[in-house]
Amino acid sequence: MISIIIPLYNQSEKIGKCLESIAAQTYCNYEIIVVNDRSQDRLSSTIQKSKKDFGIKIEWLHNQENHGAPYSRNKGLKKSKGEFVLFCDADILLKETALEEMLSVLRDNLQAAYAYSSFYFGRKFFRLWSFDAKKLREMPYVHSTSLLRRECFPAEGWDESLRKLQDWDLWLSILDNGHEGVWIDKALFSVASGGTMSDWLPSFAYKLFPFLSSVKKYKKAMQIVKKKHNLF
Repeated sequence: MISIIIPLYNQSEKIGKCLESIAAQTYCNYEIIVVNDRSQDRLSSTIQKSKKDFGIKIEWLHNQENHGAPYSRNKGLKKSKGEFVLFCDADILLKETALEEMLSVLRDNLQAAYAYSSFYFGRKFFRLWSFDAKKLREMPYVHSTSLLRRECFPAEGWDESLRKLQDWDLWLSILDNGHEGVWIDKALFSVASGGTMSDWLPSFAYKLFPFLSSVKKYKKAMQIVKKKHNLF
């Protein structure tokens, strides 16, 4: 079984389409765990409508305070039961064969801890490449929406102290434990603009506009993760 864990904070306008894409999957042996991180919007009514419209079962967890996505993902993971885990944000739209294809690749590549794919961010296509440990230590390129074997998930979980680049930290922790990923040369999902990647900038911006707040935050997070994993 695949456990799909969705951390949510004020994403009621996106979660309905995300859940619809899950309900349309060709692979149906999954559970959905939504962790509400103290949202202030109409999230509850949106979830209830999705359950009714798409006929899906959703386990609904609530945080007592706003803790951030890493905390919510860890909480959802502890509640989940699947052999495989997919962390899926509210702004993700899965291709209808996404779960089936990711699972098939992991079953064919028993040495791999996770399967990751290319994806779209709005209209921009992010075509990735075969797993490269050296390149992963140099830059974040694996998206958090990747299918992971539970047995390979780090014991310490998502680092709740990080505000950015939590996914890069996760894949580096898995690499530190001796595990690697396998790439699927397809776009198996898309990311709606204005969500988790809303502050994405083209690579040249980090050289030409170092004074931007988003660039400063990104570079600071890079230094924190590099120090944690001894990448200097």
